[in-house]
Amino acid sequence: MRGVRILQGLVLVCVLMVPVLIIVFLKSFGTNHYDIPILYEDGVENPFQECDVVESGQHYIPDFNLTTQLEEARGREEMTGKITIVDFFFTSCPSICPVMSTEMERVDDAFRNEENVQIYSISIDPEYDTPEVLAEYAERHNANPEKWHFLTGDKSSIYDLARCGFILPTLDGMGDPEEFIHSDKFVLVDDEGRIRGYYSGTNRDEVDRLILETKILLHGKK
Repeated sequence: MRGVRILQGLVLVCVLMVPVLIIVFLKSFGTNHYDIPILYEDGVENPFQECDVVESGQHYIPDFNLTTQLEEARGREEMTGKITIVDFFFTSCPSICPVMSTEMERVDDAFRNEENVQIYSISIDPEYDTPEVLAEYAERHNANPEKWHFLTGDKSSIYDLARCGFILPTLDGMGDPEEFIHSDKFVLVDDEGRIRGYYSGTNRDEVDRLILETKILLHGKK
């Protein structure tokens, strides 16, 4: 009889403990933790010594200055304090650029009213992509001129920036649209100039992830 009472008591204790255990579980595991990595914290590999980069320690986007479709100067200084999404493209691109720019339209729309997020689309064919050409291209893609900046400038500086600043492969096509080589990646850069992620600009799911992670950075959940 005593054994039955002990068993009943244990069952009652277990029943009473279930809500407590649920609460503890929810508090411990119910919160989503979404960590966005900081890339190149230990520097950038530079085996051929082609880049003037820090090979140990955090890599930051270097200083640069280019010209927008509105013929305004814009570059690294204007990235400070803002989250910047960057891609490299050219307006006569016959392959991936139209898809990338269409996807970037979605990014532009997602942050149209957010002053702390901006977009840099940097031309790798600056000899053809003058501010006038970029302005027409921007209009075709419904770009918000206060948010989405199409940039042109000195070719060698742009190629150095792509390869050594944003760590993206880029090859000059010497004026032949079929011969230019560039990455399809959108680059997420935080307000300190650190690269936080790469996302395929031709993949809708990847761009959705970019939008999500930009929102997370925007609200300080690093």
